[in-house]
Amino acid sequence: MDTSQPDATTRVQDMQRTWYGEPLGVLFRRLMETLGLNQARLAGVLGLSAPMLSQLMSGQRAKIGNPAVVQRLQALQELASEVSAGAVTAADAVPRMDEIRGSAGSPLLGTTQSATGTPLPPARRVVHEVRALLHTVASPAEIAEAADSLAHRHPQLAEFLRVYGAGPSDAAVRDYEARKRGADAHHG
Repeated sequence: MDTSQPDATTRVQDMQRTWYGEPLGVLFRRLMETLGLNQARLAGVLGLSAPMLSQLMSGQRAKIGNPAVVQRLQALQELASEVSAGAVTAADAVPRMDEIRGSAGSPLLGTTQSATGTPLPPARRVVHEVRALLHTVASPAEIAEAADSLAHRHPQLAEFLRVYGAGPSDAAVRDYEARKRGADAHHG
C-alpha cells in the first residue's frame, strides 16, 4: 500500500480547509459545542439533511452546494464567536438561531432579511454584507491574524479588519453607525 498519497478523507478535509478555513467536521463540532446543539438541530438550522451533515463532517462529501446554507453557516459562525466572546448569552442565541434557520440568502452575499421577511436595518445589513464577504476569503481567526500583521504599518486598516471581520457584529454595527454619522456631519 502506497502511504505517500493522502487518502480520500484527507484530500476532502484539505479542500474544506481551503474553502471554509478548516475541515467541516472541526467547524461543525465547535458550533455544536459553543451553541449547545446536537447534529440534528445543527442540520435543521443550516437547512441540511442529517445524512448530508454527517457526510460533510466525516469527509465523505467535500463542499456545501447550496449558497444559502453557506450563508447560514457564516451567520452561525458569527453568532458562535459572539457567544464565545461573552457578547451574547446562550439563551439569547436561541432566537437568533431560529432567525438564521428561517433566513433566505440574498443573491449577492449574506442574508438581508429576518425570519419574518422584514429587511434588516440598513446599518446591520451593510455590516452583515461586509462580514459575509470577508468570511468568503478567510476565517475570523485568519482575519485577526492579518490585522495583527498590518497593525504597525496600517493601523486603521487593521482595526477595520478586527471590527468587521473578527469581532462581534454588534460592535461592527456601532462602528459603522459612528463612521456614517461622522461622514454625514463632514459632508452636511
